[in-house]
Amino acid sequence: MSASAGIEAPVSGSLRDRFRDWREGLTASPAFRRWAARFPLTRPMARRRARQLFDICAGFVYSQVLLACVRLRLFEILEEGPAEDAALAQRLDLPPDGMLRLLRAAAALDLVARRDDGRWMLGPLGAAMIGNPGIAAMVEHHALLYADLADPVALLRRPRGGNALSGYWAYAGAAAPAPLGPEQIGDYTALMAASQPMVAEEVIAAHDFRRHRCLLDVGGGSGAFLAAVAASAPELRLMLFDLPAVAEQARARFARLRLEQRATAIGGDFTTDALPLGADLISLVRVLHDHDDDVVRSLLRRVRAALPPGGRLLIAEPMSGTRGAEPAGDAYFGFYLLAMGRGRPRTAAELQGMLAEAGFTRSSMIPTNTPLLARVLVADVASA
Repeated sequence: MSASAGIEAPVSGSLRDRFRDWREGLTASPAFRRWAARFPLTRPMARRRARQLFDICAGFVYSQVLLACVRLRLFEILEEGPAEDAALAQRLDLPPDGMLRLLRAAAALDLVARRDDGRWMLGPLGAAMIGNPGIAAMVEHHALLYADLADPVALLRRPRGGNALSGYWAYAGAAAPAPLGPEQIGDYTALMAASQPMVAEEVIAAHDFRRHRCLLDVGGGSGAFLAAVAASAPELRLMLFDLPAVAEQARARFARLRLEQRATAIGGDFTTDALPLGADLISLVRVLHDHDDDVVRSLLRRVRAALPPGGRLLIAEPMSGTRGAEPAGDAYFGFYLLAMGRGRPRTAAELQGMLAEAGFTRSSMIPTNTPLLARVLVADVASA
Protein backbone atom coordinates (compact mmCIF):
# COMPACT_ATOMS: atom_id res chain seq x y z
CA MET A 1 0.00 0.00 0.00
CA SER A 2 1.39 3.42 -0.87
CA ALA A 3 1.96 6.10 1.75
CA SER A 4 -0.85 8.12 0.21
CA ALA A 5 -3.42 5.31 0.36
CA GLY A 6 -6.71 6.48 1.81
CA ILE A 7 -6.05 10.14 0.99
CA GLU A 8 -8.11 11.46 -1.89
CA ALA A 9 -7.02 14.53 -3.81
CA PRO A 10 -9.71 17.22 -3.93
CA VAL A 11 -11.44 17.44 -7.28
CA SER A 12 -11.86 21.20 -7.05
CA GLY A 13 -10.68 24.17 -5.09
CA SER A 14 -10.19 27.91 -5.18
CA LEU A 15 -8.33 29.48 -8.06
CA ARG A 16 -5.49 30.19 -5.64
CA ASP A 17 -5.33 26.55 -4.54
CA ARG A 18 -5.40 25.30 -8.12
CA PHE A 19 -2.53 27.64 -8.99
CA ARG A 20 -0.55 26.37 -5.98
CA ASP A 21 -1.18 22.76 -7.02
CA TRP A 22 0.11 23.52 -10.49
CA ARG A 23 3.14 25.49 -9.24
CA GLU A 24 4.26 22.98 -6.61
CA GLY A 25 3.64 20.14 -9.05
CA LEU A 26 6.18 21.76 -11.34
CA THR A 27 8.61 22.35 -8.48
CA ALA A 28 8.40 18.69 -7.50
CA SER A 29 9.62 17.68 -10.95
CA PRO A 30 13.43 17.11 -11.06
CA ALA A 31 13.42 17.89 -14.79
CA PHE A 32 11.73 21.25 -14.19
CA ARG A 33 14.16 22.13 -11.38
CA ARG A 34 17.12 21.42 -13.67
CA TRP A 35 15.58 23.59 -16.39
CA ALA A 36 14.75 26.42 -13.95
CA ALA A 37 18.33 26.45 -12.62
CA ARG A 38 19.65 26.99 -16.18
CA PHE A 39 17.06 29.39 -17.62
CA PRO A 40 18.12 33.05 -16.97
CA LEU A 41 14.66 34.31 -15.96
CA THR A 42 13.98 31.52 -13.44
CA ARG A 43 17.56 31.02 -12.22
CA PRO A 44 17.34 33.66 -9.39
CA MET A 45 14.16 32.08 -8.04
CA ALA A 46 15.67 28.59 -8.25
CA ARG A 47 18.75 29.73 -6.37
CA ARG A 48 16.64 31.48 -3.74
CA ARG A 49 14.54 28.35 -3.17
CA ALA A 50 17.70 26.23 -2.92
CA ARG A 51 19.14 28.64 -0.35
CA GLN A 52 15.90 28.63 1.67
CA LEU A 53 15.82 24.85 1.77
CA PHE A 54 19.49 24.69 2.72
CA ASP A 55 18.93 27.18 5.54
CA ILE A 56 16.17 24.98 6.95
CA CYS A 57 18.42 21.92 6.78
CA ALA A 58 21.39 23.74 8.32
CA GLY A 59 19.46 25.81 10.86
CA PHE A 60 20.63 23.76 13.84
CA VAL A 61 24.26 24.35 12.88
CA TYR A 62 23.62 28.07 12.58
CA SER A 63 22.08 28.16 16.05
CA GLN A 64 25.06 26.31 17.52
CA VAL A 65 27.46 28.81 15.95
CA LEU A 66 25.46 31.54 17.68
CA LEU A 67 25.54 29.61 20.96
CA ALA A 68 29.33 29.29 20.77
CA CYS A 69 29.63 33.05 20.22
CA VAL A 70 27.34 33.77 23.18
CA ARG A 71 29.11 31.37 25.55
CA LEU A 72 32.51 32.78 24.59
CA ARG A 73 31.18 36.36 24.93
CA LEU A 74 32.63 37.04 21.49
CA PHE A 75 30.27 39.93 20.75
CA GLU A 76 31.13 41.75 23.98
CA ILE A 77 34.85 41.29 23.25
CA LEU A 78 34.53 42.67 19.72
CA GLU A 79 32.51 45.58 21.05
CA GLU A 80 35.74 46.67 22.74
CA GLY A 81 37.30 47.04 19.30
CA PRO A 82 38.55 45.07 16.27
CA ALA A 83 40.82 42.13 17.06
CA GLU A 84 43.06 39.69 15.23
CA ASP A 85 42.03 36.03 15.22
CA ALA A 86 45.29 35.00 16.94
CA ALA A 87 44.63 37.40 19.82
CA LEU A 88 41.04 36.17 20.09
CA ALA A 89 42.19 32.55 20.13
CA GLN A 90 44.56 33.26 23.01
CA ARG A 91 41.99 35.24 24.98
CA LEU A 92 39.24 32.64 24.51
CA ASP A 93 41.51 29.63 25.02
CA LEU A 94 40.74 28.14 21.61
CA PRO A 95 43.20 26.56 19.18
CA PRO A 96 43.95 28.96 16.29
CA ASP A 97 42.21 26.78 13.69
CA GLY A 98 39.13 26.43 15.92
CA MET A 99 38.98 30.19 16.45
CA LEU A 100 39.27 30.89 12.73
CA ARG A 101 36.63 28.27 11.94
CA LEU A 102 34.19 29.92 14.35
CA LEU A 103 34.92 33.41 13.04
CA ARG A 104 34.40 32.37 9.43
CA ALA A 105 31.15 30.63 10.32
CA ALA A 106 29.95 33.66 12.30
CA ALA A 107 30.90 35.95 9.42
CA ALA A 108 28.85 33.84 7.00
CA LEU A 109 25.86 34.48 9.28
CA ASP A 110 26.53 38.24 9.56
CA LEU A 111 27.37 37.91 13.25
CA VAL A 112 30.92 39.18 12.77
CA ALA A 113 32.80 40.69 9.83
CA ARG A 114 36.40 40.77 8.67
CA ARG A 115 37.87 44.21 8.07
CA ASP A 116 40.12 45.07 5.17
CA ASP A 117 43.09 45.08 7.56
CA GLY A 118 42.35 41.44 8.48
CA ARG A 119 41.03 42.13 11.96
CA TRP A 120 37.56 41.03 13.09
CA MET A 121 34.70 43.29 14.11
CA LEU A 122 31.02 42.99 14.95
CA GLY A 123 28.71 42.17 12.07
CA PRO A 124 25.20 43.64 11.78
CA LEU A 125 23.53 40.77 13.64
CA GLY A 126 26.26 40.51 16.26
CA ALA A 127 25.92 44.24 16.91
CA ALA A 128 22.19 43.71 17.47
CA MET A 129 23.06 41.28 20.28
CA ILE A 130 24.78 44.05 22.24
CA GLY A 131 22.46 45.49 24.87
CA ASN A 132 19.98 42.65 24.36
CA PRO A 133 20.64 40.25 27.25
CA GLY A 134 17.28 38.63 26.66
CA ILE A 135 18.40 37.21 23.32
CA ALA A 136 21.58 35.77 24.81
CA ALA A 137 19.57 34.26 27.67
CA MET A 138 17.20 32.59 25.22
CA VAL A 139 20.11 31.26 23.13
CA GLU A 140 21.55 29.60 26.25
CA HIS A 141 18.11 28.36 27.28
CA HIS A 142 17.55 26.64 23.95
CA ALA A 143 19.93 23.86 24.92
CA LEU A 144 16.96 22.34 26.78
CA LEU A 145 14.69 22.66 23.76
CA TYR A 146 17.23 21.04 21.45
CA ALA A 147 17.46 18.07 23.80
CA ASP A 148 13.69 17.59 23.58
CA LEU A 149 13.75 17.98 19.80
CA ALA A 150 16.46 15.35 19.27
CA ASP A 151 13.68 13.01 18.14
CA PRO A 152 10.83 15.27 16.95
CA VAL A 153 8.63 12.39 15.79
CA ALA A 154 8.79 10.80 19.24
CA LEU A 155 7.96 14.18 20.78
CA LEU A 156 4.86 14.42 18.58
CA ARG A 157 3.71 10.90 19.43
CA ARG A 158 4.17 10.70 23.18
CA PRO A 159 1.97 12.36 25.82
CA ARG A 160 2.87 15.94 26.54
CA GLY A 161 5.26 16.76 29.36
CA GLY A 162 8.04 14.81 31.00
CA ASN A 163 10.71 16.61 28.96
CA ALA A 164 13.72 18.72 29.84
CA LEU A 165 11.77 21.86 28.99
CA SER A 166 8.68 20.95 31.01
CA GLY A 167 10.95 20.32 33.99
CA TYR A 168 12.44 23.78 33.58
CA TRP A 169 9.04 25.49 33.59
CA ALA A 170 8.06 24.03 36.94
CA TYR A 171 4.49 25.36 36.90
CA ALA A 172 3.83 23.60 33.58
CA GLY A 173 3.97 20.18 35.20
CA ALA A 174 2.56 21.04 38.62
CA ALA A 175 -1.03 20.17 39.45
CA ALA A 176 -0.99 22.92 42.12
CA PRO A 177 1.75 25.43 41.25
CA ALA A 178 1.10 27.90 44.09
CA PRO A 179 3.32 26.07 46.65
CA LEU A 180 6.39 26.15 44.34
CA GLY A 181 9.38 27.60 46.16
CA PRO A 182 12.18 29.99 45.12
CA GLU A 183 14.46 27.16 44.06
CA GLN A 184 11.84 25.91 41.59
CA ILE A 185 10.88 29.25 40.07
CA GLY A 186 14.22 31.05 40.12
CA ASP A 187 15.64 30.06 36.73
CA TYR A 188 12.55 30.63 34.61
CA THR A 189 11.67 33.86 36.42
CA ALA A 190 15.15 35.21 35.67
CA LEU A 191 14.82 34.18 32.02
CA MET A 192 11.49 35.95 31.69
CA ALA A 193 12.88 39.06 33.36
CA ALA A 194 15.84 39.13 30.96
CA SER A 195 13.68 38.79 27.86
CA GLN A 196 10.77 40.97 29.01
CA PRO A 197 12.27 44.40 28.09
CA MET A 198 12.08 43.58 24.36
CA VAL A 199 8.37 42.82 24.65
CA ALA A 200 7.73 45.73 27.02
CA GLU A 201 9.20 48.15 24.50
CA GLU A 202 6.81 46.87 21.84
CA VAL A 203 3.77 47.10 24.10
CA ILE A 204 4.56 50.55 25.50
CA ALA A 205 5.05 51.91 21.99
CA ALA A 206 1.65 50.50 20.97
CA HIS A 207 -0.54 51.47 23.93
CA ASP A 208 -0.73 54.66 26.00
CA PHE A 209 -0.75 53.54 29.62
CA ARG A 210 -1.14 57.10 30.87
CA ARG A 211 -4.85 56.99 30.05
CA HIS A 212 -5.41 54.45 32.86
CA ARG A 213 -5.59 54.75 36.62
CA CYS A 214 -4.34 51.32 37.76
CA LEU A 215 -2.73 48.40 35.91
CA LEU A 216 -2.86 44.80 37.13
CA ASP A 217 -0.29 42.56 35.39
CA VAL A 218 -1.42 38.94 35.75
CA GLY A 219 1.37 36.38 35.54
CA GLY A 220 3.76 39.32 35.69
CA GLY A 221 6.81 37.41 36.94
CA SER A 222 9.31 39.43 38.93
CA GLY A 223 7.90 42.74 37.69
CA ALA A 224 10.13 43.58 34.72
CA PHE A 225 7.16 44.58 32.55
CA LEU A 226 5.59 46.74 35.26
CA ALA A 227 8.93 48.41 35.93
CA ALA A 228 9.13 49.44 32.28
CA VAL A 229 5.53 50.68 32.26
CA ALA A 230 6.15 52.63 35.48
CA ALA A 231 8.80 54.73 33.74
CA SER A 232 6.46 55.55 30.85
CA ALA A 233 3.40 56.38 33.00
CA PRO A 234 4.56 58.03 36.25
CA GLU A 235 1.03 58.49 37.68
CA LEU A 236 -0.13 54.91 37.07
CA ARG A 237 -0.70 52.64 40.08
CA LEU A 238 0.65 49.12 39.60
CA MET A 239 -0.38 45.68 40.80
CA LEU A 240 1.14 42.30 40.02
CA PHE A 241 -0.39 38.86 40.49
CA ASP A 242 1.72 35.70 40.26
CA LEU A 243 2.69 32.64 42.26
CA PRO A 244 3.63 33.54 45.85
CA ALA A 245 7.35 32.84 45.41
CA VAL A 246 7.39 34.87 42.18
CA ALA A 247 5.47 37.75 43.77
CA GLU A 248 8.11 37.87 46.50
CA GLN A 249 10.78 38.49 43.87
CA ALA A 250 8.61 41.23 42.38
CA ARG A 251 8.38 42.96 45.76
CA ALA A 252 12.16 42.93 45.97
CA ARG A 253 12.41 44.49 42.49
CA PHE A 254 9.88 47.19 43.36
CA ALA A 255 11.84 47.98 46.52
CA ARG A 256 15.13 48.24 44.60
CA LEU A 257 13.49 50.61 42.11
CA ARG A 258 11.76 52.57 44.90
CA LEU A 259 8.36 51.74 43.46
CA GLU A 260 6.87 50.23 46.61
CA GLN A 261 4.66 53.30 47.16
CA ARG A 262 2.83 52.74 43.87
CA ALA A 263 3.42 49.03 43.11
CA THR A 264 1.97 46.02 44.91
CA ALA A 265 2.72 42.32 44.32
CA ILE A 266 0.09 39.78 45.32
CA GLY A 267 0.68 36.03 45.48
CA GLY A 268 -1.81 33.50 44.14
CA ASP A 269 -2.65 31.07 41.36
CA PHE A 270 -4.49 32.69 38.45
CA THR A 271 -5.69 29.29 37.25
CA THR A 272 -7.85 28.88 40.38
CA ASP A 273 -7.94 32.11 42.40
CA ALA A 274 -10.04 35.22 41.89
CA LEU A 275 -7.99 38.17 40.68
CA PRO A 276 -7.45 41.30 42.79
CA LEU A 277 -9.92 44.12 42.24
CA GLY A 278 -9.21 47.80 41.70
CA ALA A 279 -7.54 47.96 38.27
CA ASP A 280 -9.12 49.55 35.20
CA LEU A 281 -6.53 47.84 32.97
CA ILE A 282 -5.38 44.21 33.23
CA SER A 283 -2.48 42.89 31.16
CA LEU A 284 -1.59 39.34 30.13
CA VAL A 285 1.91 39.52 28.67
CA ARG A 286 3.15 36.22 27.18
CA VAL A 287 0.72 34.31 29.40
CA LEU A 288 -2.12 32.84 27.34
CA HIS A 289 -0.03 30.88 24.83
CA ASP A 290 1.59 29.04 27.75
CA HIS A 291 -1.73 27.47 28.76
CA ASP A 292 -4.33 25.12 27.34
CA ASP A 293 -7.75 26.26 26.18
CA ASP A 294 -9.65 25.37 29.36
CA VAL A 295 -7.24 27.41 31.51
CA VAL A 296 -7.34 30.33 29.08
CA ARG A 297 -11.14 30.44 29.01
CA SER A 298 -11.29 30.28 32.81
CA LEU A 299 -8.66 33.01 33.18
CA LEU A 300 -10.43 35.32 30.74
CA ARG A 301 -13.63 34.95 32.76
CA ARG A 302 -11.70 35.86 35.93
CA VAL A 303 -10.25 38.90 34.20
CA ARG A 304 -13.71 39.97 33.05
CA ALA A 305 -15.03 39.62 36.61
CA ALA A 306 -12.16 41.71 38.02
CA LEU A 307 -12.59 44.63 35.62
CA PRO A 308 -15.02 47.49 36.28
CA PRO A 309 -17.44 48.85 33.65
CA GLY A 310 -15.36 50.53 30.98
CA GLY A 311 -12.28 48.51 31.94
CA ARG A 312 -9.82 47.07 29.44
CA LEU A 313 -7.78 43.89 29.00
CA LEU A 314 -4.48 44.01 27.11
CA ILE A 315 -3.03 40.77 25.69
CA ALA A 316 0.52 40.81 24.32
CA GLU A 317 2.21 37.75 22.85
CA PRO A 318 3.35 36.22 19.54
CA MET A 319 0.33 34.92 17.64
CA SER A 320 -0.19 32.18 15.11
CA GLY A 321 -0.84 33.25 11.53
CA THR A 322 0.97 36.57 11.84
CA ARG A 323 1.91 37.66 8.34
CA GLY A 324 5.67 37.81 8.00
CA ALA A 325 6.24 36.06 11.34
CA GLU A 326 4.81 32.62 10.61
CA PRO A 327 8.04 30.77 11.54
CA ALA A 328 7.90 32.29 15.04
CA GLY A 329 4.20 31.93 15.78
CA ASP A 330 3.64 28.51 14.23
CA ALA A 331 6.94 26.65 13.85
CA TYR A 332 8.94 27.86 16.86
CA PHE A 333 6.22 28.27 19.46
CA GLY A 334 4.27 25.30 18.15
CA PHE A 335 7.12 22.95 19.05
CA TYR A 336 8.41 24.91 22.03
CA LEU A 337 5.05 24.70 23.79
CA LEU A 338 4.72 21.03 22.84
CA ALA A 339 8.02 20.33 24.61
CA MET A 340 7.00 22.56 27.49
CA GLY A 341 3.97 20.36 28.03
CA ARG A 342 1.09 22.80 27.74
CA GLY A 343 -0.26 25.70 25.74
CA ARG A 344 -0.37 26.45 22.03
CA PRO A 345 0.01 29.46 19.73
CA ARG A 346 -3.37 30.98 18.82
CA THR A 347 -4.49 33.27 16.05
CA ALA A 348 -5.88 36.70 16.82
CA ALA A 349 -9.29 35.48 15.66
CA GLU A 350 -9.21 32.53 18.07
CA LEU A 351 -8.37 34.83 20.97
CA GLN A 352 -11.10 37.26 19.98
CA GLY A 353 -13.60 34.40 19.97
CA MET A 354 -12.55 33.42 23.49
CA LEU A 355 -12.84 37.03 24.62
CA ALA A 356 -16.39 37.23 23.32
CA GLU A 357 -17.26 34.01 25.17
CA ALA A 358 -15.86 35.53 28.38
CA GLY A 359 -18.17 38.55 28.10
CA PHE A 360 -16.00 41.26 26.56
CA THR A 361 -18.06 43.50 24.33
CA ARG A 362 -15.38 44.60 21.88
CA SER A 363 -11.85 43.59 20.95
CA SER A 364 -9.36 44.93 18.45
CA MET A 365 -5.73 44.56 17.39
CA ILE A 366 -3.23 47.38 17.96
CA PRO A 367 -0.27 47.45 15.54
CA THR A 368 3.19 46.81 16.98
CA ASN A 369 6.56 47.66 15.50
CA THR A 370 7.83 44.07 15.57
CA PRO A 371 4.93 41.58 15.39
CA LEU A 372 7.44 38.71 15.53
CA LEU A 373 8.12 39.64 19.18
CA ALA A 374 4.58 40.48 20.20
CA ARG A 375 1.20 41.49 18.90
CA VAL A 376 -1.23 43.46 21.06
CA LEU A 377 -4.93 42.69 21.38
CA VAL A 378 -7.19 44.83 23.59
CA ALA A 379 -10.69 43.97 24.78
CA ASP A 380 -13.15 46.25 26.53
CA VAL A 381 -15.88 45.84 29.11
CA ALA A 382 -19.08 47.75 28.38
CA SER A 383 -19.51 50.99 30.29
CA ALA A 384 -22.26 51.16 32.89
